[in-house]
Amino acid sequence: MTKLSILDYLNKLIKNETTDDMHTHMHYPTPISKTLGINIIEAGLGTATVQINTTKELHSNQQGTIHGGLLCELADAAIGTAHSTLIQEGETFTSVELKINFYRPVFEDILTAKASPLHNGKNLSHYQCDIFRSDGKKAAMITSTVMTLRGDKATGR
Repeated sequence: MTKLSILDYLNKLIKNETTDDMHTHMHYPTPISKTLGINIIEAGLGTATVQINTTKELHSNQQGTIHGGLLCELADAAIGTAHSTLIQEGETFTSVELKINFYRPVFEDILTAKASPLHNGKNLSHYQCDIFRSDGKKAAMITSTVMTLRGDKATGR
């Protein structure tokens, strides 16, 4: 078995270069991302970009626009992926706050979420994530606070 850092694993995953013997201490792709069809398209140290191809049949609300909760999940996936690149073995993390501002509606479209840190602390980190429609217009802006857990607090997660 070849054990890779999360960042190295994600970059191999993005390039479709993973093999069955490669692994890291976190699970990628995540089950929720597989279920929703969220794909990681770029990862750097503390940054990540993810994408989803939304459809009216799968992702819309009663008004026919893409559900805001899906945009929250897309941002959370980008932010979680970004933060995971900073996490060491034996550490985990959890979101403690997420705030979203919606700027314009989204209909069937390919959405791209780009997450980057505003502040990386020892225990608390703050991120911003912008979600763009395929026309390049910003659909939403999200901020989130993420807590890194260590020792007993990280056990069993």
